[in-house]
Amino acid sequence: MNIEEKPVKPKRRRLKPEDRRQSILDHAATIVASEGVAVLTMDRISKEVGVSKSLIYAYFPNVTELLKELFARELKRLRYLQGVEAEKAQTFENLVRHTTRVYLQYIDERGLLLQRLQSEPSVTDGISGPTYYSRDVAVHYIADIVHLNFDIPLDVARAATDISFGLPEAAGNYLHNSGACRQEIEDLTVTMIIGTFKGITESYMTRLRPLVRPQADLSTE
Repeated sequence: MNIEEKPVKPKRRRLKPEDRRQSILDHAATIVASEGVAVLTMDRISKEVGVSKSLIYAYFPNVTELLKELFARELKRLRYLQGVEAEKAQTFENLVRHTTRVYLQYIDERGLLLQRLQSEPSVTDGISGPTYYSRDVAVHYIADIVHLNFDIPLDVARAATDISFGLPEAAGNYLHNSGACRQEIEDLTVTMIIGTFKGITESYMTRLRPLVRPQADLSTE
């Protein structure tokens, strides 16, 4: 008589604390992107992750704090990817195009998640969109490049950079809501950004550059 062997349950792999934390955030992101913020509860997350609710609470005191960290993580990832591309750029056009491409690709893939997180005031904590995360650092970085390569004053470069910084976000919102071709939106956005700096440079060189006078004395005796 053959004795049926009981199936052996696979041992649950013990994750490192940071890996567990990221796993919880990953599952929360999937739920929010597919069903919205309202359905997210500690019970739901614990079931999706396959751990006790008490373990979820050990990492996050409540759903709001979990969502805040998820939102911050998304923005950090986006800014990191843009930073990598910025460091690799060999020309100003490369810098603008590659950072814009990363932004639009991220919005195309994870825009619904970001949009749903942004719709919760308790989650965004004063950050109105991806463009505003670490904005000052990014603006100063690009403005320094513009200043060094276009021979315009740093304060003018910073103003132009700060103003143009909203273009990728506007492009991302349009892409997300319209379903337009991402490549076409990328080309349009890059053209607008480069056109802004080209116009500022030409305007400064021809109209705004401080007047340099010759040394000759034109006064009459």
